[in-house]
Amino acid sequence: MARAGDLSPEEAYALLRDDPDAVLVDIRTRAEWYYVGLPDLSGLGKEVVGVEWVTYPDFVPNPHFLTDLEETDVPEDVPVVFLGRMGSRSVAAADAAAAAGYVKAYSVNDGFEGPLDAHSHRGGRAGWKSAGLPWLQS
Repeated sequence: MARAGDLSPEEAYALLRDDPDAVLVDIRTRAEWYYVGLPDLSGLGKEVVGVEWVTYPDFVPNPHFLTDLEETDVPEDVPVVFLGRMGSRSVAAADAAAAAGYVKAYSVNDGFEGPLDAHSHRGGRAGWKSAGLPWLQS
């Protein structure tokens, strides 16, 4: 089974806002959550679920990704929105979740920070942060 689709950051936020069952799963590494920031869904009365797709510091695939996702108690029949750094890891995570039975798995285009620009910098042109969506940094 393939993922349900790809969403812009604004579409993802609208889905999370409008569907009380929709869940955001941030699949970046713990280091990215702590040092780069996290989406803030407190205004929606929700929390971000964190499940690493790859592990830090080696950036190797998390062999327990699906088990870790299951342990969060996110139901398989609700919209699950996967968010990565720039959109590639979230595609892989959403595909894996869909293959495991999550029937409404979505990937967020451009992720949290967006792609690199011409100067090899991230975070200015696309993604959750540049869309002006709520986020926090520790």
